[in-house]
Amino acid sequence: MALSVQNLTKKYGEKVVVDNLSFEMNKPGVFALLGTNGAGKTTTIRIILGMLSYNSGKVLWDGKPFDAINMSVGYLAEERGLYPKYSLLDQLLYFAKLRNVPKKEAIKRIKYWSERLLVEEYVFPPKTRRGRNTKSNRTEQLSKGNQQKIQLMAALLADPQFLILDEPLSGLDPVNTDLFKQIIREEIAKEKYLIMSSHQMPTIEEFCSDIVILDRGKTVLQGNLNEIKKGYGRVNLFIKADKDINEHISQLGIKIQNKTPSEYHLKVQNEEQAMALLSKLIEEKIPVVKFELREPSLHEIFVEKVGNVHEDE
Repeated sequence: MALSVQNLTKKYGEKVVVDNLSFEMNKPGVFALLGTNGAGKTTTIRIILGMLSYNSGKVLWDGKPFDAINMSVGYLAEERGLYPKYSLLDQLLYFAKLRNVPKKEAIKRIKYWSERLLVEEYVFPPKTRRGRNTKSNRTEQLSKGNQQKIQLMAALLADPQFLILDEPLSGLDPVNTDLFKQIIREEIAKEKYLIMSSHQMPTIEEFCSDIVILDRGKTVLQGNLNEIKKGYGRVNLFIKADKDINEHISQLGIKIQNKTPSEYHLKVQNEEQAMALLSKLIEEKIPVVKFELREPSLHEIFVEKVGNVHEDE
């Protein structure tokens, strides 16, 4: 199976919000769709899911037009998509029915995910002291984090082969962030196809192998994340020494990106320049506590690719 987005273009009047976008997912894993606010990420997702029309291009699954209605697809939207006045159980049963999950199996899955996501008390409240059943909570009675859990549950009820997560960790506390991450890892282990959109770059680095960065609908960077980072080389040097080393850094013409009370973040031209600094410090018998040379982070690459475009304007 494979997802193929080919030369996708979407316009609103004269405004182009997605401009000739192409990418492919040829194997299971996580693909990242990145960009600033208004870059076209959510529009692209909605086009893929058939929620929006488009002007030109193709969205294919195994060489055939992508059909989100009849395919096994799960979608966690960035915006809350639950009905505030209806009970959680009724909504989840309704979402399962839309995906042709039999009611008996749907209840089984809802119980599983309710326990897994620690929301069982809201979906299946305990009986009253008189033994009467109490009604399932309504969406409006839940915190934002618990609403996010219910939405993830709804996306997973049909056990979809293709899953789209738009800002999946937004608004979650550290405990629930780790819980969501564990579930995402399990879905990856099941060899599913995932598209993830997020502004949390460390999360993208943790899960995604291939990325597209959009800026106002245009692709500004695309490819395998590891290969992209290798192309920059190891130019970030983090160093900590027991003495002030400003003079040595200056002598070698190395740029200081940031300095904290505990360490320096330097931008070197190449590994040879970094090693020259280390050799100089050793020669001067200055104890080096930390010396870490690494590739740029996705955050740095993102800012360079998108930020520079805006600065030029």
